[in-house]
This record gives sequence, structure tokens and C-alpha cells, in this order.
Amino acid sequence: MDLGNYSAITEFILLGLSADPHVQALLFVLFLGIYLLTIMGNLMLLLVIKSDFHLHTPMYSFLSHLSFVDICFSSVTVPKMLENLLSQKKTISVEGCLAQVFFVFVAAGTEACLLSVMAYDRYAAICHPLLYGQIMSKQLYMQLVWGSWGLGFLDALINIFLAVKMVFCKAQVIPHYSCEMPSLFSLSCSEISSNLIALLCSTLLHGLGTFVLVFLSYIRIITTILSISSTSGRSKAFSTCSSHLIAVTLYYGSGLLRHLMPNSGAPIELIFSVQYTVVTPLLNPLIYSLKNKEVKAALARTLEKYLKHIRC
Repeated sequence: MDLGNYSAITEFILLGLSADPHVQALLFVLFLGIYLLTIMGNLMLLLVIKSDFHLHTPMYSFLSHLSFVDICFSSVTVPKMLENLLSQKKTISVEGCLAQVFFVFVAAGTEACLLSVMAYDRYAAICHPLLYGQIMSKQLYMQLVWGSWGLGFLDALINIFLAVKMVFCKAQVIPHYSCEMPSLFSLSCSEISSNLIALLCSTLLHGLGTFVLVFLSYIRIITTILSISSTSGRSKAFSTCSSHLIAVTLYYGSGLLRHLMPNSGAPIELIFSVQYTVVTPLLNPLIYSLKNKEVKAALARTLEKYLKHIRC
């Protein structure tokens, strides 16, 4: 395609969630509150896990990385959305947009991998409790953690390497509150077949691939739980993975649907995006703290230590 007649654009306009100034003001207050609660909730979980030696296990180490990813995930998109809700000029530079896409890929990919290795951790703990220490060794734990981060960055690098070659010369309006890869394809006047293939492979291999690992782990977990004779034993076994199961459902339910549906700017797309980039990072620390007896006990001990320190 001859691009000589086109004038390449340097910034995009983000339409956001609403054009009504009154609605924008309400959304600003709502999302600012969500963002602050997300940061505080995940930082609190990180602090509790780090300070309480009872939680120095692979399961809670994975959870601490998940909390850090959630802080990053929310911080990639929400601050710019808050800025645009108060600004008349709702723009983002092409470089800033691509940077946002890159870090969304890193956070989303890493979180998907962490959720899958957490499912494997629960499989090892419930299905092979006597061998758990051998299966989930420190060496394997480190490999799983850094492998999750590595795959997240690799996925992001492949997609962003192809994205920087795109030439944007059509309508510069993005019907969204943030930059996501599917939203950029319709704005490009260059060949995007390789970008589409890369995104499809990322969604199928990185998204659906990790989901399959979670699914297989839970098939074995459920089979093992159902084979337990006592009701109290089944209840105790299920309680150890119920928080993770809720987190998986929230994340994959909205994330995969958003990236598998065609990009049309429909309100349902915005709802799914808000769910997995804004709401899920807020809910994860609540789910793991409210439904987990060990975390609640550790939180009580941490608060007790803090209050004693203040009194002294």
C-alpha cells in the first residue's frame, strides 16, 4: 500500500465511558475511589504476607506476586482514564498508547500465568498433600514465578514489536477509555495481518492455554475432593481453593470474552474491559482476605503488632 499520500497522526482521542460532563464527574469519583482501594488493598495484602511468617509458603508467595501485578494492571489504565474524565482534550500520544498496550499485555499475561500456577499449587496441595513439599520445592516455585513474568514480557514484546510498525493515518478516535490492541487495528492504514495473527496466537496460547491448565487442575482437585468421605474434610479441602476459583472466574470470564469478541465499540466491550482491568484488581485482595482464614488471622496479628507498636 502506498502511504505517501497519508499524513501520519501522532495522537489519539479516547472517547472514554461517557460524553456527559455530569456523568464524567460521577465516574471520576467512582473510579478514583476504586483505584485508591485497589492500591491500598493489594499493598495491605503484600505487607501482611511479607510480615507474617505463617504465610511464607508458595501459595501466598504466588498471591503476593498476583497483588503486585494487580497494582501494576490498575495503574496502567486508571490514572489516564481519571485524567481524561476531568480534561477537555482527551488525547494520548501514539507512543503513550503503544506503551499502555505493552504494559497491559505484560500485566494481563503475567496474571494469567500466575493464576494457572496457583491452580497447580492447589492441585499439589489437595491431591498430593504428603508430597506437597517435594512437588512445590523452592526451585520449582522460583521457576514458575519468573517464568510467569518472562512469558508476560515475551508476549508483550512480540505484539508491540509488530505494533510499532503500524502506520496510523485514519480516524484517530478510539471508542474506549484506554488503548487496547484490538482498538488500534481499525485505525491503521498499513498491513495488519501479522498483528492479527500475533494477537490471535496470544489469546489462544497465552489466554486459553493457561485456562486449560487451570481447568485440568480443577478437574483433578474436584475429583479428589469428592472422593473424601467426611463432609468436614471436603469442606476444608474446598475452602483452600475457593478464593482462587472465584478470582479465576472473574478474570478469565471477562478477559477472554473481551479479546475474542470483534472490536465494534459496543458498551459490552467497555464493561468487560472495566471488569478485568479495574474491578478484578480491586476484588482479588478482598476475595483472598475475606474468604481465607489464614489471611484473616495473619491480618489480625499484623494489626495487633501495629497497635502494640503505637502504644509503646
